[in-house]
Amino acid sequence: MLITFTPVDDRGDDRDALVSFLTAHTWPFHVVTRPTPDVVAAALERGRFDDEDHAAFWVDSDEEGRLGLVVLEDLTDETPLFDLRLAEEHRGRGLGAVVLRALTDHVFTTLDVHRLEGQTREDNRAMRRTFVRAGYVKEAHYREGWPVEGGTPVASVAYAVLRRDWQHGTTTPVPWDEDLDAPDSSEASGR
Repeated sequence: MLITFTPVDDRGDDRDALVSFLTAHTWPFHVVTRPTPDVVAAALERGRFDDEDHAAFWVDSDEEGRLGLVVLEDLTDETPLFDLRLAEEHRGRGLGAVVLRALTDHVFTTLDVHRLEGQTREDNRAMRRTFVRAGYVKEAHYREGWPVEGGTPVASVAYAVLRRDWQHGTTTPVPWDEDLDAPDSSEASGR
């Protein structure tokens, strides 16, 4: 399956389609689960989809047409983030990992960045599996870091892939077990 990323013209031809897409689906693992046209319009005005720090792309497949939307965020940083939203009819079919691998290829071949990061809620097990299947490594677990509409915050879990791992098909693990009582090289040398 060939996945392509087409820039969204959020101030022109794609504006209505973007509003329609975001309001036609439920996003159970996003902060706003059912955005209204007014909420999307306000996000458009703030530059949420197209400014120095953001770029939105339609996610399309040669086999199934329009799959969803991805927004790259923090583009002025060496580690951009992404927000991936698949249409409801394309969820639960294993397409997330295919799209995420293609997105990773797209980012590392078009942008001069060192890492690519994504975050999801702790209870979004499907997306967490998608990250792992696409070669991403869990790097953080932010307790109660994800706001929930009308509920108690849940943990936000961050995953990332390094450019060098993408280039070489490797996975660099995170050193979780640190011995903070052992002297480091500066302490050992008396500095």
